[in-house]
Amino acid sequence: MAEAVEIRWHGRGGQGTVTAAKVLADTCLSSGRYVQAFPEYGPERAGAPLRAFNRISSKEIRMHCPVLKPHVVSVVDVTLLDSIDVTEGATEDAIFVVNTSKDPSEIRPRLNIQPQQRVFTVDATKIAIECFGKALPNSSMLGALCRVTNLISLEHLLEDVKKSFGKKFPQKIIDGNLQATRRGYEEVRAEEVTQK
Repeated sequence: MAEAVEIRWHGRGGQGTVTAAKVLADTCLSSGRYVQAFPEYGPERAGAPLRAFNRISSKEIRMHCPVLKPHVVSVVDVTLLDSIDVTEGATEDAIFVVNTSKDPSEIRPRLNIQPQQRVFTVDATKIAIECFGKALPNSSMLGALCRVTNLISLEHLLEDVKKSFGKKFPQKIIDGNLQATRRGYEEVRAEEVTQK
């Protein structure tokens, strides 16, 4: 990825979207990069749409505004595609990572994006339910994002997920989140590129 990467997360309150942005920032920070992670809320209630942002750079970051031209867009709740333009401002080579059971080729038409922009999908909610019994897709989305961006190694991400979740949850939930992160990394699906 580029020297500086901007990420915009789209999710709903209660899905762990803001936590995912913070864990990603912590992981990148501990690997020696400059980072920012911050949310943008509408009404603060479970289920309300929200956005979170990351900036990750090898140089000091002097901007303090929302991410307007994301290189990566992480859609934690696929139902937002029906009500929000998640593609707004995305760079010409942007990557979209969408939490859905559908293949990337089925999501591309809904996004209406440029040919050079890429789509990845992962069934993050299903993974979360199977790993720790709750529909909290943030860990599996982090794993998928790690895989498609190569910003950080999976091992480094797993260490930070363990650190972050270890402060608040019992070992069973921590283990489930670690498993979900690994599965998100392994199960993310790339769009097949057809040669012309």
